[in-house]
Amino acid sequence: MADANLSAAFPPAHVSPHPMAGPGYGKRSAPGQSPRTNHDFAHLPPREAAIAAFVDRLPDGADISVKTLARTLPYGQCALRTTLNNLHRAGHLRRGRETVTATDTGGGSRWITRSWFSRTARGDDWWAAFTRGDVPEEAPSEQVEQARPTRSRAHVLLAALGREVPALSLSQADCAQLAPLVAEWFARGATDEAVRTALTAGLPVPVHHPAALLRRRLTDKLPPEPPSAPAPCPPLRLLECAKCRTPGRPEALPGGVCGACRGERAPARSHTPLSATTVQARAAGIRAAMSQKRRERTPA
Repeated sequence: MADANLSAAFPPAHVSPHPMAGPGYGKRSAPGQSPRTNHDFAHLPPREAAIAAFVDRLPDGADISVKTLARTLPYGQCALRTTLNNLHRAGHLRRGRETVTATDTGGGSRWITRSWFSRTARGDDWWAAFTRGDVPEEAPSEQVEQARPTRSRAHVLLAALGREVPALSLSQADCAQLAPLVAEWFARGATDEAVRTALTAGLPVPVHHPAALLRRRLTDKLPPEPPSAPAPCPPLRLLECAKCRTPGRPEALPGGVCGACRGERAPARSHTPLSATTVQARAAGIRAAMSQKRRERTPA
């Protein structure tokens, strides 16, 4: 089958059920990716582009091992292994290990295998930052223009007060001004019903200035801040060589491949010979220690 027609031969990932990996394993989507388009992998050769598009549409947790992909796609394991290695070099794929909390073992952590896929090609520096857990949140490259503004939860609650209690009818401007105060209640854990009760219980008759009354109640009855929870620790991650699966530091795996698999030679080690005096002193120490052990084992 020609590579140009490969994508048409692939089963749609959203129609044909693809095997899932064991719980906690399988594909994991990298954070901060750009929205999906028809040209995400145009920079790749046809075979790599088609396979990358197929993997991109698989859900998280899908089994993207070479053996499983070979049973689904019209390529053998050797060709798929080469393709996945090329996706490593292009910055779309990384394999490694990550610590997770094992709920079945009393909350301890354990290492599991991960395969991180990114529709957006990433450089080695980005993957190194991702391994450390300090990748910043990225804004999508394509923004929806002229999006219709949506009303916040606080704004909706305030606008509904007038239907429940006519004396508390507010204008659009009143709702916009009071919404941040209601939002602070929500930030401190208050429910919609708690806010509504605080604003409507025991109203004076008549209510001359509903906006001023609500502002005073939202300020005076504001609940205390909840105790701050400790910030969650980022997961520990290790990347692995795409070919030999040897773990290593990100800077030692440019393109996801270690130096040995790239054909680089390890630097020669310098061996400084010991002097004759040092050798004799070490030999004498060994003999003295052996003699001491024999005397300790010999009965008196």
